[in-house]
Amino acid sequence: MDKERTVVITGAAQGIGYAIAQEFIANGDFVAIFDVNEEAAIAAADQLENAKGYHVNVADEQSVKSAIDSVITERGSVDVVVNNAGLQYISKVEDFPVEKWDLLNDVILKGTFLMTKHSLPSMKAQKYGRIINIVSAHGRIPDAYKSAYCAAKAGQTGFTKVVALENATEGITCNTIEPGPVRTELIEKQIPVLAEKDGTTEQEALDHHILGKQWIKRLLEPSEIGKTAVFLASEGAGAITGESIPVTGGM
Repeated sequence: MDKERTVVITGAAQGIGYAIAQEFIANGDFVAIFDVNEEAAIAAADQLENAKGYHVNVADEQSVKSAIDSVITERGSVDVVVNNAGLQYISKVEDFPVEKWDLLNDVILKGTFLMTKHSLPSMKAQKYGRIINIVSAHGRIPDAYKSAYCAAKAGQTGFTKVVALENATEGITCNTIEPGPVRTELIEKQIPVLAEKDGTTEQEALDHHILGKQWIKRLLEPSEIGKTAVFLASEGAGAITGESIPVTGGM
């Protein structure tokens, strides 16, 4: 595109989302940071050169629609959407609280649907768009105590393929990135909980649950996910759609 692209990233106030924002800005794009924590979204945008923070609850349709409408009013279009917002809850299936199951699926799966639904009209109008869903290796590889997360991530993958198919002739691509274990606060918080569930040390829990299935045996850096997202949004990736790109270190 000739104009400066507008990239919307959900859950971008920290972690992988923030790293993705950094990489898109380094690529010359403008980034709209969508996050349920308004203060954190604004603070994150202030740390970046070409960004703005928005308070958005991706599980609420009116919140999503209002925010996307605001971005389109201010910027003219939405060119790239990265659905990154997510959370984790760890429990055996028989003990899994229904409200936590609903929360994870609302944020991860419904949020991806709502963001896509309300971004597509702008993309179709200009015959250009890139939708990138940050899924997980756990969308295809199960892990104990993460039933809601694995289910929601697998759902994102199926949804991605339908969006790619429906919009294949509209200049719009839709793909997923499947990160492996990334060095984030989300991972760091899981380790003591997993150790307690298993009755093991934290190192044993890290090796078994986080690094045990991975070939290169290291946590990935958030920037490695960000660089992959920038590639999928590039002109060079225009023929890649409906695909899942693992960035796992081998899993």
